[in-house]
Amino acid sequence: MSKPKSYTTATGRVLPDDDLDAIAEELEHADYDVEELKTRRRGRPLLGSAPAEVVPVRLDPELKSAVDARAEAEHLTTSEIIRKALRRYLDVA
Repeated sequence: MSKPKSYTTATGRVLPDDDLDAIAEELEHADYDVEELKTRRRGRPLLGSAPAEVVPVRLDPELKSAVDARAEAEHLTTSEIIRKALRRYLDVA
């Protein structure tokens, strides 16, 4: 005889049967628009006309510190600062 399947959260906590029953109960009585849920995009939003590509770049410690300081000062991510700088340098919208 096989062991019953267990379910875990994203953090690895095993969900007891009581939690699973509560989730099932909530779903049975919830008013979800299934068609709307199916059409939702998953993942990160597009940055341009197509999925973005990761481009690894090496930065010397001083440049990295300057980028990090600017990002913190402008309440942006390091990636946003680098994209902003590249767009200005390359004169691309």
